[in-house]
Amino acid sequence: MKKSKFISAFNSPYELGVRMVYLLNSLHPAGADLQKLVLLDYAIVYSNDLGGPPSLHTPVPYRGSEYLSRRDLIVQSLYLMSTRSLVAVTMDETGITYFAGDNARSMVGALTSPYLRELEGRCQWAAANFAAISSRDMTSSFAQQGHLWGAEFEDANARGRQWQ
Repeated sequence: MKKSKFISAFNSPYELGVRMVYLLNSLHPAGADLQKLVLLDYAIVYSNDLGGPPSLHTPVPYRGSEYLSRRDLIVQSLYLMSTRSLVAVTMDETGITYFAGDNARSMVGALTSPYLRELEGRCQWAAANFAAISSRDMTSSFAQQGHLWGAEFEDANARGRQWQ
């Protein structure tokens, strides 16, 4: 029997690429570096954790650790979307910055599924709340709030210290 090659769209460069296009479109005309995009991805997926609208995806335990695994996928997704002029990339003395590409607005306007409308709303919320904050300050803030490593992990450590 021939094996089927199933390629999952969930947590793939394609899925994250679509989120990056929507996110960069919401940040337009500003852009963001990779660190900020990784943090903003967490913000749009788990917006309720940050005092925003209901989370786009179902919150899972230890979701803060997704920060570590998503970084490489986001790099792949940005490259994928840049090959279609959905993401633009600049490099200067400050580093690499990603922007909405020439085709980003057309894509966002053309796709109308309920999920993508929800995604667009979360991206607009994240842009309004975090666009002016530097990557360094966002990283510090997210870490202090437990979003980078998961509040559940911090709570478990606190419980462990009780028993020592």
